[in-house]
Amino acid sequence: MQNPSAHENTGLQPQPPPEEQNYGATATHVRQGPFVSVSRNGSAKRDYLIAAVLCYANLINFMDWFIVPGILLDLQKSFELSDGDTGLLQTVFILCYMLAAPIFGYLGDRYNRKIILGAGIFFWSGVTLGSSFISELYYWIFFLSRGLVGIGTASYSTIAPTIIADLFEEGRRTTMLSIFYIFIPVGSGLGYVLAAGMADITGDWHWAFRITPCMGGLALVLLILLVPHRTQRRTAAHRALSISGTIRVAAEKPGLQRTAKTTWCQDVISLAKNWSFVWSSLGLTAMAFVTGALGMWVPLFLYRAQVVQGIVSPCLQESCNSSNSLIFGGITIGTGILGVITGAEAARRLRKINNKADPLICATSMFVSALCLYIALMVAQTNILSTFIFIAFGELFLSVNWAVVTDILLYVVTPRRQSTAIALQILVSHLLGDAGSPYLIGIISNAIQAKNGCSFQWSFWSMQYSFIVCAFVGVFGGGFFLLTSFYIEEDRKEAERL
Repeated sequence: MQNPSAHENTGLQPQPPPEEQNYGATATHVRQGPFVSVSRNGSAKRDYLIAAVLCYANLINFMDWFIVPGILLDLQKSFELSDGDTGLLQTVFILCYMLAAPIFGYLGDRYNRKIILGAGIFFWSGVTLGSSFISELYYWIFFLSRGLVGIGTASYSTIAPTIIADLFEEGRRTTMLSIFYIFIPVGSGLGYVLAAGMADITGDWHWAFRITPCMGGLALVLLILLVPHRTQRRTAAHRALSISGTIRVAAEKPGLQRTAKTTWCQDVISLAKNWSFVWSSLGLTAMAFVTGALGMWVPLFLYRAQVVQGIVSPCLQESCNSSNSLIFGGITIGTGILGVITGAEAARRLRKINNKADPLICATSMFVSALCLYIALMVAQTNILSTFIFIAFGELFLSVNWAVVTDILLYVVTPRRQSTAIALQILVSHLLGDAGSPYLIGIISNAIQAKNGCSFQWSFWSMQYSFIVCAFVGVFGGGFFLLTSFYIEEDRKEAERL
């Protein structure tokens, strides 16, 4: 590696290769010499370019999540799946994702992150492409392929944000991570749109799985060419970053003594006594439950409602109409972006007048979302336009909470336990939330149909009745956030003392 001082004094030596450069915090340590501003500007542009590549790959990541719901009717007809078996498709995906994420988090902390990211993109893109050639006789291989895609995407979701966090200083890091996470609803919605659009254009649902692998190939090339082999990890202090702009750097506070190290079990026991963390995590789990069920089943529910109303004919041809997936994809994109931004801004303003603003915002949003969802279910048989409108409002109010829940965890848990708290919250919210809700809705629908016979009317009613579970879970989620408000001030003060 070149002598840094020589580089600063002359500005003439060639730049070291990307894998030997320092990024993020270390890039700002160079402060002298006539060419420093040029070098720093170049480094900043390179950091933004790297972040853009990672955001693009995150877009593809979440597009792959929601290709299956976008063509659910075609898959159900092609593989002759019941509602229960169909729900199991997304449950297998989420379970594999959930179980693989901690493993990749461990590997990402200890080994080269670029190699893990590249291998993950290559793996999940290859499996997605391969699943497009699976025939109807081997439906179990298709189920297996969705689980493998979940493992591949876990490698990306757990590691990419840490690279962005290492590239940028505090204020810009907040902005860049927010942009990175905005691609979750955008990618989710585009997954519906891509799947439905390709099925409509080609008349064959298999083509829905052949576009994102090409996009993944481009992401892999960009990763190899533009992302450095190594980025400087920030390990000097534990930094807790809030999506709405709250940054806590406990280890850097003047006069603050480091507390003794604790074991993982001690941390878990301490978190179990933190009621704000416990109740807000249960509220997040309710949010994940509702979101997972809506994401999987809404397009199929809308189709059945339209059949009952006589708006569309039952799908008997080889490729079914996917307009509901296209519309729902657009709703997901719009409400996701608007909800995250609105929630963060509302919390920022209301905190100034009420210390309990965050859990109260979450509780209100959950109650309103549950009401909107219930109304959408009740009017679905008579007015499909009203159903779309109330589903959109339900999704909007759900999306309001994502940013706010993140903030709650960060200021009620002491920084030295936040990594454990986040890991536990992710595990619980997936395990009890979106990992099981698609399958649960499916098996309830199956049970209702089994008792009342197979007809288009009962296929709609069975889905309608099973969806009511989500409305009640939403109400419970609002209750959990209300309980959070009773403890949040005390837990916040306790976290600040530690």
